[in-house]
Amino acid sequence: MHFSKEAEANGFRHVLGLSGGKDSAALAVYIKDKYPEISKKMEYFFSDTGSELKEVYEFLDKLESFLDKEIKRLSSGKTFEHWLKVHNDYLPSPRQRWCTRVMKIKPFEEFIKDDPVISYIGIRADEHREGYISQKPNIKPKFPFVEDGIIRSDVFGILDRSVGVPKYYDWRTRSGCYFCFFQRQGEWLGLKRNHPDLFEKAKDIEKTSGDGFTWVQGKTLDEVVAHAEKREKEKGIILTDKTSKLERWQEILAQEEDEEDEDKACLICTL
Repeated sequence: MHFSKEAEANGFRHVLGLSGGKDSAALAVYIKDKYPEISKKMEYFFSDTGSELKEVYEFLDKLESFLDKEIKRLSSGKTFEHWLKVHNDYLPSPRQRWCTRVMKIKPFEEFIKDDPVISYIGIRADEHREGYISQKPNIKPKFPFVEDGIIRSDVFGILDRSVGVPKYYDWRTRSGCYFCFFQRQGEWLGLKRNHPDLFEKAKDIEKTSGDGFTWVQGKTLDEVVAHAEKREKEKGIILTDKTSKLERWQEILAQEEDEEDEDKACLICTL
């Protein structure tokens, strides 16, 4: 991983956004191990919507301890429910990602201000993801995993040897809010099974949304999980089987059809 003389001479800040997901966490561990001089300068941050799974907060605490550096918690200062009202009760969607803009990007850019910054992003060498990369001229993105050829199996290896994998990966493929509209049908079913209270909250939000919009286009959450359960039985998949391996779960979820691909999700949310 190379750094320009200009960046060093101009005193760029080094920042790494952590989502509570595997890739950004593995990147923080990787840089600490492989590039200790950069790690010493690194500022870690997490844009907290207040609607994350409890497993995310637990994992961030564990990662913070491992890195032995503070992970700054950024916030919009308001709850999701507040911003939903501001947006006339219209649920966020892949085409209207107001939640990302208001609760993730704006706090990040307020944290950065106009300082010259190198932002480290955990896109791997084996994926072709696009998402939020700031257009502000003072922010320079850097992709260490791409430069160093780090792929998905490497990421799991990095985590296995250090802080472990977040517990929600037993039934989910991504970090982000519990009601994230990029969830696959099987993941909504996983939410219902693992956090029934949050599933009911997501249903309540859906019922009060503007013009009857739903989290999954054309289906209510009850219809989504009913369909997921049906497919589960047809394929002989028992998602609550505790003997299953993490990566087997990930493969099962990744093979689901007619779902949003992970690479379409918000980069700043799901790394």
